[in-house]
Amino acid sequence: MADLAAILPAKGKPCYRGNLISVEACQEYGISPYLPAPELINAVNLAIFLERPLLLKGEPGCGKTRLAEAVSRELGLPYEPWYIKSTTRAKDGLYSYDAVRRLHDAQLVRIGEENKAKVDNLELYIKMGVLGRAFANSQQTVVLIDEIDKADIDFPNDLLRELDEQKFIIEETGKEVKANLPPIVFVTSNDEKDLPDAFLRRCLFYYIEFPYSQLTDIVKVHFPESPPELVEVAVQRFRELRGKMEKGKSGKKVSTSELLDWFAVLREFPKDEVLGKLEGELPFAEILLKKWEDYLRYLKT
Repeated sequence: MADLAAILPAKGKPCYRGNLISVEACQEYGISPYLPAPELINAVNLAIFLERPLLLKGEPGCGKTRLAEAVSRELGLPYEPWYIKSTTRAKDGLYSYDAVRRLHDAQLVRIGEENKAKVDNLELYIKMGVLGRAFANSQQTVVLIDEIDKADIDFPNDLLRELDEQKFIIEETGKEVKANLPPIVFVTSNDEKDLPDAFLRRCLFYYIEFPYSQLTDIVKVHFPESPPELVEVAVQRFRELRGKMEKGKSGKKVSTSELLDWFAVLREFPKDEVLGKLEGELPFAEILLKKWEDYLRYLKT
């Protein structure tokens, strides 16, 4: 696989190497370590090189959302997350105009309790959104557009021009906001609805597969002082459960995030006691099994 590690710095662009975030930094920012696959690191660097959004898909709990912040912390860049809801409009990510507050201030002008010059200054009623702040920032900014598939079907298309040209016009003032530096944009989707072809054409795509081969390392990174034997046995029991779910009819399979929650509880008990429990009925099943049908199928060894 081609390595962009030497090319990006020569072009004056940052290079993501997937380095582990220090314990001190994790505590300072309230985040967890992130262990990306080499292929994912390459996809991130391709997005940086081409200045295109990186569309991430994968099972819930696989780490799609956390990647953007991990990239921003390693590169020392500002981070702007935009969590999409069913009511979110594309314009919300650019800016918002507070017409209600301006009307209120105009009424205060009439009774002499507010300065007319303030009401006439529309800039005071404009608030930049996530993309607006990223464009205006003098530093290159990492932007997360999380769960884009939750929004209306027209939402992705409404962002095409702004993401392509990296600029937009504030309609109320006519002012153009142009990106000082192209933001590094991550877009996540859970495939609740299809994304338009025109939007997909402008993105790079990466599917985060379930990290079977990395599970032990992931647990060790998050819980470095845990007994190795406990890590190995717990991960093996988790792998067995996951394997049964893949062969069975379970729609919701256990995820990496649930493994970490489960192990966080296991490690609080004496090692020998936990090892004994892992040989019998699945301990703390409430963390891993989220449907009654799953309890019936997988609770026993």
